[in-house]
Amino acid sequence: MLNTWDERYNTKEYIYGTEPNQFVAQNIQNIKKGSVLCLGAGEGRNAVYLAEMGHHVTAVDSSRVGLEKARNLAVSRGVQITTIVADLADFIIQPESWDMITSIFCHLPLQLRKKVNTDVVSGLKPGGIFLLQAYTPEQLNYRTGGPSRLDMLYTLHDLRDELNGLIFQSGEERVREIAEGIMHTGKSAIVELIAVKP
Repeated sequence: MLNTWDERYNTKEYIYGTEPNQFVAQNIQNIKKGSVLCLGAGEGRNAVYLAEMGHHVTAVDSSRVGLEKARNLAVSRGVQITTIVADLADFIIQPESWDMITSIFCHLPLQLRKKVNTDVVSGLKPGGIFLLQAYTPEQLNYRTGGPSRLDMLYTLHDLRDELNGLIFQSGEERVREIAEGIMHTGKSAIVELIAVKP
């Protein structure tokens, strides 16, 4: 049975494109190679890019269809990724297991987000990095992508609370142009952060 995301991804087109997220691409260059967990990896554009950069990547998503497209993209680029079909409500992030965790437009209901972010802090190795980009409540004014539910949109203030235990190297809310396939296109209100586990 197809879930909502399976239905959305069930097309030959990569609806968020095949190129990496700009924030990821801009900030990955100086991060040492290691084990990376991509939360809400979807069709795999970021997971595949990180594998191309020499990282050992595990992509987690609830959509079987999305991850099949991710594997196909990896094959076409000559790299390997590990894929896990799982709802993040059930997926266990093992403590101190990851050199980097990414959450790129991985929007979750508030209580689940708090749980996942707590697990992110635990799951990073000392020195591990968390990279996040998501829409803020202001995005409801732009409607160029993202959920329409307020409780699924992120603020930097909330993330500082939820990621207690990480040191924020950078974090800001901003408006920027995004061009990622047919689903994320146009002026967008986002929060971006890079945080490290001491």
